Amino acid sequence: MIELLRYLQANGFTNFIVSGGGRDFMRPITQELYGIPPERVVGNSSVELAFARTVTAAMLAQPQLNVLDDGPAKPSSLWSRIGKRPILAAGNTNGDIAMLQYANKPPRPALRLLVLHDDAAREFDYVAGAEKTLELAKQYGWTVVSMKDDWKTIFVWVE
Repeated sequence: MIELLRYLQANGFTNFIVSGGGRDFMRPITQELYGIPPERVVGNSSVELAFARTVTAAMLAQPQLNVLDDGPAKPSSLWSRIGKRPILAAGNTNGDIAMLQYANKPPRPALRLLVLHDDAAREFDYVAGAEKTLELAKQYGWTVVSMKDDWKTIFVWVE
């Protein structure tokens, strides 16, 4: 996926990460890991924030969720944070179906990728939870990328 992000960036695309991880968990790590700055991270969940004026002004996390944007809520989160419909969307679970559907806007072309985590030998196999997405991919002609069959390298560890 990192190679895909680099390729897209080199060809004029602006990449965003719409992750199942929480926004505030993902933002500190995406620049280093993926080259995606924090302002281009749309996390699956975020806590409510409140402004506080103490010695310095601060944003304080509150004990309730602000948004949980998985499944059908993903397209509205994408629109509200990015302001554009994606022309390429990649997902790996049933929670990504609405996002993959939202990327399509005929007659404009769109690429919808389903990354199938089906390589138990090199990575944790979690095809369970993507059954409906795989079914829809076959029905609508979405591109399915098998980690087992299509990826030469899964992880490269540098020590």
